[in-house]
Amino acid sequence: MSKVLSMVKGTGAGGRIARTVWIGIALFIVLASSVIVLAGYSREVGKGLAENIIRLHVIANSDSPEDQALKRDVRDAVIAFMKESLEESESIEQTRLIINNNIDKIIQLSEKVIREKGKDYTVKAMLGTYPFPTRAYGDITLPAGNYQALRIIIGEGMGENWWCVLFPPLCFVDASHGTIPESAKEELRDVLTSEEYRIVTSTDSDGDIPVRVRFKVLEFFQSSMLRFNGMINRMFK
Repeated sequence: MSKVLSMVKGTGAGGRIARTVWIGIALFIVLASSVIVLAGYSREVGKGLAENIIRLHVIANSDSPEDQALKRDVRDAVIAFMKESLEESESIEQTRLIINNNIDKIIQLSEKVIREKGKDYTVKAMLGTYPFPTRAYGDITLPAGNYQALRIIIGEGMGENWWCVLFPPLCFVDASHGTIPESAKEELRDVLTSEEYRIVTSTDSDGDIPVRVRFKVLEFFQSSMLRFNGMINRMFK
């Protein structure tokens, strides 16, 4: 140990090399510790969002204008049906149960809309957990991650998708002007922690730089995890 200390304290080439090595080790420890802390933060916030939000995800048959219009027709019919079905729901557990109990009706309703438009596409609907990229709905932005979702796939499901939030019931409010009404945000606030709520509602706020930084950290780690999981899944298919 005394020899190591003398090398670190030395003024010759050996001392300079030793100092460089120890500085490098110290920097590595600080960096590794920071990554561990940030990864833990990302995992905790991502888990909270995944456990307390259910999304509606409608995927079109293709990107043709006709199929995209059909997707919107199916979306509107499903939203109207779910708005009535979920009217008495007061928890994510109730919402999950109502969705599962109505899967067959959702498929039948969707296929009825499709037939009325002169198409014969089949529809698949299921409630599960799926990867999503970062997406904004009005002035709420959900970071990339795995989320519970009612997924509706029209035909081949190769077209652009549309999504909103079924629980809390943000699908049923008007977000066409780029903002979610405060009453709906209150419902979101009730099911998220204060940190989770600030992350999804303050991303575009120029005055809240720390929250925007934390969102970017969350987005980076969650997106990296999705890419890693996707790579592993492709390797073992």
